Amino acid sequence: MNLGIKKAYISSDGKWNMDVFHVSDLNGNKLTDANLIRYIEKSIETSHYSKTEGYTGLTALELTGTNRIGLLSEVFAVLADLQCDVVEAKAWTHNGRIASMIYVKDVNSGTPIDGDSDRVQRIEGQLRNLLKADDSYQNDTRTCVTYGGNTHMERRLHQRMFMDRDYEKTFESENSPNVLVQNLPKRGYSVVNLQCKDRMKLLFDVVCTLTDMAYVVFHAAIRTVGETAFLEFYVRHSDGHPVSSEPERQRLVQCLQAAIERRTVKGLRLELCTMDRPGLLADVTRVLRENGLNIARAEISTKEGIARNVFYVTDANGDLIDPEIIKSIREKIGIDNLSVKEPFPVSWRETVEKEQQQKQEDHQGRNGGGTMLISLGSLVMRNLYQLGLIKSYF
Repeated sequence: MNLGIKKAYISSDGKWNMDVFHVSDLNGNKLTDANLIRYIEKSIETSHYSKTEGYTGLTALELTGTNRIGLLSEVFAVLADLQCDVVEAKAWTHNGRIASMIYVKDVNSGTPIDGDSDRVQRIEGQLRNLLKADDSYQNDTRTCVTYGGNTHMERRLHQRMFMDRDYEKTFESENSPNVLVQNLPKRGYSVVNLQCKDRMKLLFDVVCTLTDMAYVVFHAAIRTVGETAFLEFYVRHSDGHPVSSEPERQRLVQCLQAAIERRTVKGLRLELCTMDRPGLLADVTRVLRENGLNIARAEISTKEGIARNVFYVTDANGDLIDPEIIKSIREKIGIDNLSVKEPFPVSWRETVEKEQQQKQEDHQGRNGGGTMLISLGSLVMRNLYQLGLIKSYF
């Protein structure tokens, strides 16, 4: 509902819960719409998740595997060749892995494709071949049908990435969220403290992972100070015990860090809004692939014949993209259809141009023995890097 939780208290004692959430809209304002408030009350009183999300009568494809440049483009191309129309989809990447949930229907009849077992096997076989780039993982492609649309896409993506062990790291990043796990032996709880940059759906992402790891939250306190979020949870495992070993503690820390990082904004945000047509996604993502762009995250939506797609893209190294490349891509896809949103608090074009100029000046300075000049763009990017707002700079 695009509501932000600024403060929360969660407590359970026996069979009773007392949860308090201080929420606001995207602009930080209090909620004044009586209909909205009644809707929230009614939704929370419902014991089961029942939002359909418009997926009834569609076939769901769940994909996990090793990420690489152009993988999503190849997936959408296969689906287009097999006469599958992508209606909704989301894809997350993290730590070299990718998880995607794609809702499709037959491009001609508009009906689910699960009734044709031979066709389903062809789809699964071709998609599985795309995901076999790394033999050290048992990549899995699964096809299923949604009944009533009860599968929450983002909830499922967390589960898929958790099962795919995307939390396993070869090294610790300086920008990883701060997670601390300690035990309170006298009270029988493990205390989990998290500190990171605040963003929408942060609490959702953390609670999903605690649930997937079979931890029960008995008490919690959440607050935000400026752009920083502080979350504290008193938890026990479902067997009633706190964290019992150092490997379990380390695994819990890694999994919570991964849960936060999966949705962290990566790259330049491209928004596509145009009339939907068969093969649209395959064509658009092919253009991105041919220009060496990596899709770090994607959100695909189609409603009433209009495709509204969001792509977060970087270059092959995960860095900012040359503005000329974006200009070329917009010309190929359609300038009026593809817009650029800047995720950083400085001008993306000015930053890239100044950094490119600085590279040339640094090169000339080294060759001529002159003094190296530091551009304003370099200082800005260095400050952003130190603040953790970007992962790298030129």
